[in-house]
Amino acid sequence: MHQEPEWQTLPGLSPYAETLAAMEDRATAIAEGRAPEAIWLLEHPPLYTAGTSAKPADLTDPGRFPVFNVGRGGQYTYHGPGQRVVYVMLDVGKRGRDVRCFVRDLENWVIAALAEFNVTGQIRPGRVGVWVERPDKPRLPDGSLREDKIAALGIKLRRWVSFHGISINVEPDLSHFDGIVPCGIRDHGVTSLVDLGLPVTMADLDAALAATFEQSVAGQSALCMP
Repeated sequence: MHQEPEWQTLPGLSPYAETLAAMEDRATAIAEGRAPEAIWLLEHPPLYTAGTSAKPADLTDPGRFPVFNVGRGGQYTYHGPGQRVVYVMLDVGKRGRDVRCFVRDLENWVIAALAEFNVTGQIRPGRVGVWVERPDKPRLPDGSLREDKIAALGIKLRRWVSFHGISINVEPDLSHFDGIVPCGIRDHGVTSLVDLGLPVTMADLDAALAATFEQSVAGQSALCMP
């Protein structure tokens, strides 16, 4: 059993560069045994981030918002008001030392939190993040259901401590995603809890994340055990 991480909700809109620096400092302190694990819940002002796999062509409106090149995995993503960003500074070394399993646990955490609102989140091979089917939208040319992304995920490890994390769309301005190809995927769109017709607040989502954390991430996932 792991000690409960220190949860912190940051008020207002957190400036990106300063928050990233503080997160890296905390990850280092955790790795050195000087601080407990941490989970930060926050919102950023409108901005785009470019992960290590980002392609320049996927930044379709480079002058729209500030762009930050970051060391996490993944491609371009958007952060902004109405989107809950969850930075996870957790000791993966004590959680099985299996990065793929850890990512799966984070995805399952999002799915469990969304289920609290009767939203069925799904994982798709080759598409990191969490998706919801949209039978209310026109089907794709091949006849398959259109799917929208509701949560993005990208992490980095330093000395087996994770940082960066998850972003979940509660009620962001979805038009802000138009300046990028989110995560390099052109065939599907982006949605939010409010876009799905659910009057969910940021506090509601935070409560769902807290309620589902232990079963999803607190220990080594049963899916990853030998």
